[in-house]
Parts: sequence; structure tokens; C-alpha cells
Amino acid sequence: MQLVYLSPLPWDSFSQRPHQFVEWFHNKHGGEVLWIDPYPTRLPNLGDFRRIKSSKFLSKNVIVGNGNKPPWLTVIQPFVPPIEPLPGSCYVYRWLWSDILHAIDRFIESQNETLLGIGKPSELALQVLFRYPSLKSVYDAMDDFPAFYHGISRFAMMNREQRIAKQVTRISASSTKLAERFIEYQSKLTLVHNACAVDALPSINDTLKTRATEKQVLGYLGTIGDWFDWAFVAKLAETVSTSTIHLIGPIFTKIPASLPQNIKFLPACEHSAAIQAMLSFTVGLIPFKRNDLTAAIDPIKYYEYRSLGIPILSTHFGEMSLRQGQPGIFIANASCDLGDHINKAMDYKYPKSEINWFRKINSWEARFNSGNILPQT
Repeated sequence: MQLVYLSPLPWDSFSQRPHQFVEWFHNKHGGEVLWIDPYPTRLPNLGDFRRIKSSKFLSKNVIVGNGNKPPWLTVIQPFVPPIEPLPGSCYVYRWLWSDILHAIDRFIESQNETLLGIGKPSELALQVLFRYPSLKSVYDAMDDFPAFYHGISRFAMMNREQRIAKQVTRISASSTKLAERFIEYQSKLTLVHNACAVDALPSINDTLKTRATEKQVLGYLGTIGDWFDWAFVAKLAETVSTSTIHLIGPIFTKIPASLPQNIKFLPACEHSAAIQAMLSFTVGLIPFKRNDLTAAIDPIKYYEYRSLGIPILSTHFGEMSLRQGQPGIFIANASCDLGDHINKAMDYKYPKSEINWFRKINSWEARFNSGNILPQT
């Protein structure tokens, strides 16, 4: 079996759930994968216009050869104007996508069995679905995509998602809240949480040895966006004034003008350096606001922290709100007694057996193998 996968992320981005899914699929079925990078599915806002001059969005669609990619993978990069939410855009796209559709035709015709995977709702995904109605298909909902958008873009995304959910053979959702959205499709719905790239982590012995020598650091590693709870982090820093808070990663939101001096910003880093940075954390932070966007999030950071034996201090949001009471998990907010939560988190030590168990059942391979994510053949 081979796979046509319409991804929510570019192949060249940091490895996340989509990358892990196609690698697992190839290892399980041995087939080739045709990966289609995402394209703009919302109308542009003012912040986008300064990037248009250097953008390739009007360039010809590019089919990328294997190069440094796995030999079983081919990547297509669609370049189209950001007009998808507008009525009639499907007719424009149908013309612009003729070479992509022909490439998919050739790929599908080369094998007797092909699975269609959709990682993000889009007009292209709908066109491919209706072009090949006999193919088995799966929509893997990893995020609440409409919640990222506003106005007509949000309405259009909601509409596309519902049309795709109705059409596909199977739906998998990464969080409890997302699964509730598709409850009317219960017969083809499965909950498949996120997981961790366990194979990329140091051994448990090395992990415990490194962590035993570190000073007290409360840390967050990941993207810092509009969902980041600055009020929580500021109060946390005031409460632990003798400790350091490290915030590591790209910043795509405004930083408050006045923050405590013990908050340190560090740049994004590649994966091995990121693992070493996390090993310096006494406590791992997941400080997200509680809103429509975060309600459907199952943060991969949770799986990374626990697989490294790092106790977690999190705000009350999404899937994390259901983890209160788990070993080493402390759920708080800016209005509670943070000192007690911090002390308990700093004092908590995961036993080796707990880390080993957690890694075993929360690797991407274990997750997809047990998640019933693929349609029945």
C-alpha cells in the first residue's frame, strides 16, 4: 500500500505528528509516499503583505525530487494565491493545480492500492477526495484549524472540514475535544493522542544522570504565540524569584513590556540541542491560555517532558485539564497559590520504572499501532 498525504506542515519543517505518521506508514506497509505541502487556506492579513514580495505563491507548483529526503518520499510544493475562502476560488485552483492532479494520477496508477491521508482541510483535499471516491481515506485532525482563523476564512475552514469529515473513510482526532466535534461520525471515529519521538531521546540512565547535576530551572521549549499565558509566567517568576525561568523558542507574539528579571529568553535550536536544554529543566512548563484555540490541544511537550523524567507545571487547558492527578503533573493558574504547586513539582522525582513505562506506551510507533488510525482493508 502507498500513501498520498496532504500535509498541514511542510516536509522541511521540524518533525511533528505528520512526519511521524508517514514514516510509521512506510515502515508498516513499505509503500511510497507522495507528500503535498500545505498552501495558504485563509485570506491574507496586514502582517502578510510585507512577505509577499519575496513569496513564491504565484510560482509554478514544484515537484521535489528525493534529494536529502528518504528515497520512498516525493514532495509537491503547491504555490497559489491566498484566495481559498472566496467563492469561486475552486475554479481558479482547478486550473492552477492541473499538474498536481496529474502527478497524483500517475502516482495512484502505479500501484493497485493507495490510501489518501488528509492532515488539514483544504480545497485541494476536497478535489482529490471527489476525484478518487473509491480510495480508502483518513482525516487526521491534529488541531482545531478553524480556531486559528477569523471571519470568512474561519467559516470556510469549518465548511471544508465538515465536508471532508463526511466524505472520508476514517477520522482520527488528537484530543478529546476534537473527537467530540466529530461525534456524529462515531462509527468511523478514533481518538489518537499525540506522542513522543522516543528513539531520539537519550537512554533513561543518561537522562537521570544529567538531570541529577542540574540547578533549579523552570523551562518551556517550543513556539511562543498568542496562546502563551504571560500573566501566569510573570506571576510564576515573581513566586520563584531565586530561580530562573528559561523560555526557549521562536516568538510570534508581543512580549509584555515589563517582565521579572529572572525570565530568560533563548533562541530556537535544533532537536539534539533542544533535548539537552530540556534536560536542564527542574520543572517543565506548559503555560497556555484557556480559550477556543487551546481547548483542543494535546501538547507534544507533555510527552517530551515526561519521557525525560521532568515533572510538569501546566495551566488548565485542553487535554492537560484531564491530567490532573497523574504522577508528576501539577495543574495551576495565575490566581492560585503557585508556591505550593512549584514546591511539589520541584520535589517530585520520576522513578526509572515510570519513565520506562511511559516511553514504551507513548512512542509514535506504539500510538499509531494501537490507535486504529487506518481504514480497514
